[in-house]
Amino acid sequence: MSKRALAATAVAVAVSATISAAVGDGSSGARWWSHIVFLADDALEGRETGSAGHRRAAEYVAGLWQKAGLEPAGPAGFIQRVALKTRRIDESRSSLALVRDGKTQPLTLGEDANFSLRIDPAPEVNAPLVFAGHGLDIPDQRINDLDGLNLNGAVVVYFSTPPAILPGALQAHFGSNAERWRMLKAAGAIGTISIGSLRGVEVPWSRSSLARLLPQMSLADPAMNEYAGQQLAVTMNPARADVLFAGSGHTLQELVSLDEAGQPLPRFALPSRVKAAIAVARADIESQNVAGILRGADPNLRDEFVVLSAHLDHVGIGEPVAGDRIYNGAMDNASGVAAILEVAARLHESGQRVARSIMFLAVTGEEQGELGSRYYVAHPPAPGQTIVANVNTDMFLPLFPLKTLMVLGLDESDLAADIHAVAADLKLTVQADPEPQRNRFIRSDQYSFVRAGIPALAMKVGYDANTPQAATAQTWTAERYHAPSDDVNQPVDLQAASSFVNVVHQLAVRIANRNSRPQWNDSSFFKRFRR
Repeated sequence: MSKRALAATAVAVAVSATISAAVGDGSSGARWWSHIVFLADDALEGRETGSAGHRRAAEYVAGLWQKAGLEPAGPAGFIQRVALKTRRIDESRSSLALVRDGKTQPLTLGEDANFSLRIDPAPEVNAPLVFAGHGLDIPDQRINDLDGLNLNGAVVVYFSTPPAILPGALQAHFGSNAERWRMLKAAGAIGTISIGSLRGVEVPWSRSSLARLLPQMSLADPAMNEYAGQQLAVTMNPARADVLFAGSGHTLQELVSLDEAGQPLPRFALPSRVKAAIAVARADIESQNVAGILRGADPNLRDEFVVLSAHLDHVGIGEPVAGDRIYNGAMDNASGVAAILEVAARLHESGQRVARSIMFLAVTGEEQGELGSRYYVAHPPAPGQTIVANVNTDMFLPLFPLKTLMVLGLDESDLAADIHAVAADLKLTVQADPEPQRNRFIRSDQYSFVRAGIPALAMKVGYDANTPQAATAQTWTAERYHAPSDDVNQPVDLQAASSFVNVVHQLAVRIANRNSRPQWNDSSFFKRFRR
């Protein structure tokens, strides 16, 4: 047995002892934390999608769900295999440049811009550039940034932050890369260059850029390729993006100022072309969703499922930060997986039965674009199941006492009444997403369910703006989000975590026992997706 395997075994034994000691002590958060100690250990190497560490994490979850009395979700057991395509950039053989007036201006990968390999790019691209504002065409909202532009064969430059005039949930939906590509492809574009916000970025470019060298993935099933036809996807460093507008008569700062003032953005052809050569190493891999069922007690409702989801993957081993190369993902998202593990354990220990079935689902590939949850929704392993609601838990950040619940999707369905009732019983206040421009509603696995027409909520420990709690959350994001320091050596409020788990527990039970299925609100944009 290898040293790494021995280390993983030693961690498993230690955690098993911790769990045994913590049984019956769920209220303290000790058992919840013990799961994180295992899942975020260095021996699992950051649980990268498709890795051996991820597989060990999946086996750990499956074993605990069996212990909690859950039924395997499908004939193959608790594990659902997910086939993936993986791509890694070879920067030594890749290049990116702007060409204007016969002169070539190279762009430095990692500093000026990065290629996104969520798409399968063309080996070479040489195309005109067009600035299209936010790159949106939304007739319902009377927005058409593409009107009058010739985008045939063009690469579209756009601001990735959606306009503030859109309601919060629509900012998230139309802020997604896949939604934008659907519109731009229809207008004839072949690629994109996105420019993020100049202010209020979650992670500094210098750190987020390190991820460009990690593998990027897509589902192997070509029918589930959201980026078909896209030859180029570039993310521009906002601090270097003014180079795109040289010679256009406009500056980046001018355009940003107009956007921040809520003024219409000009849209125009740029005087430069983009020239790219992209060398990619490709491979086929497999990863794992883990799904278990608490069977409903009502024979008329037991084929309706409430799905409690959390993503099991993180980003693996990457470029070192302060000498550490393992991105452990303790809060992102061992914390969410531990939460639904704890809900399953509490239901088992209480013997509580519910009318509808509850599906406990740990998904893979969230960090790669919600791949595992998309696959699960398209290929549910439980025959005959009808999913009526999703409650997703991702990086809920128990960094201070839980007094407020931040609820993503609060205004979209009648699940709002359920979470308000649970919060009132637990003497908590409820807030909608206070920062919709961060697109959180589409950045985790609830979005896969929403796009399939299934009402969904996602929750976090909330806070009011301009408070010490808001500063704590902001500092955590700036220093630990997608960094090796998101490990077990960080301060966590165990009582807040246990209280949050109690919210998920009570909410799941309440939805499972409802007389009626959850419904989209008539005012919700997302009701159009219902089946």
